[in-house]
Amino acid sequence: MSHRNDIEQLFRTHYLAMHRLAMLILRDEDVARDIVHDVFESLLTAGLTDVSAQYLLRAVRNRCLNHLRSLSARERIKELYAIDEREIADDEWPDDDTIAQIHSTVANGLTDACRRVVELRFTDGKSYKEIASTLGISEVAVYKHLRHAIDVLRLKLSQNG
Repeated sequence: MSHRNDIEQLFRTHYLAMHRLAMLILRDEDVARDIVHDVFESLLTAGLTDVSAQYLLRAVRNRCLNHLRSLSARERIKELYAIDEREIADDEWPDDDTIAQIHSTVANGLTDACRRVVELRFTDGKSYKEIASTLGISEVAVYKHLRHAIDVLRLKLSQNG
């Protein structure tokens, strides 16, 4: 089989799982699709055809995380809360009340471990790897703590919105 046919077979076999992972992380259909396509484009360019499903999923996860890191703080907030641009006025959100509610929820609505991860990530600007090293936990645990915090914040803000 040719290199291109091998890539097409990988695409047919693994696209759905890769896209699902990208959607879980990004919650943006267009960006998720683009990232998965970029992974396959890089395979095609590099001439790689003998890759595992784990490799493909890791590549998607890493590209998603790189995409999130590249966003400004304001864009990150919008991404994390899945906010539609039409729902907010640029100069008015997040307002002081929303910021106070976020801080209160982080201080009082999260476990100590989860709160510490959030503080290291968003206050100190540390990477997942740095947080994992500082707290002596895995990067996956860091991700799970952040995901939990985001879910708690999303729920709290939607209840009071």
